[in-house]
Amino acid sequence: MAKEPNGIIMWDVTDIANALKISAADVREYFTDGRRISFILERRIAHEILKGTIASSEGSDFDVVDSEGGKWEVRSISKGGIYFCPSYMVGSGRKFDKGGFKRKTSIIKGYIIADIEKFPDVPFWIIPTEQVLSWWDAGKLGTTTKISHKKALSLISRLGEK
Repeated sequence: MAKEPNGIIMWDVTDIANALKISAADVREYFTDGRRISFILERRIAHEILKGTIASSEGSDFDVVDSEGGKWEVRSISKGGIYFCPSYMVGSGRKFDKGGFKRKTSIIKGYIIADIEKFPDVPFWIIPTEQVLSWWDAGKLGTTTKISHKKALSLISRLGEK
């Protein structure tokens, strides 16, 4: 059982399906794909949760800015897992660079991690950068910071343990 989430972002599948003129099944498929939901999820988190704004550019080193100017990265835990390295290191022909990962973590306050597999009621956790670096230093994020859905929830479930 994962640590209680900081909150849950709720969606109405019927309303979305009607607005987009697609089936509820298509809505579920779309909203459980991290590449697709991220655009909308970042905006909901920025405005509803952090009372802030989205980054000025898709190429920024962070996704959202909170009401106090803190920079955050929004990440989805999907069926394929989650990664904590910069997006430019993920995908075909790209590779992990420890220096780039460390640079990113020096810029942001942390990660807001959303379990999109639970759509339409998506729990999220606010994880400080120090926690992610602790996982990295302990070897819990593997060699590229990409971990499985199960591993991510396991790490979250142990937050706050001594």
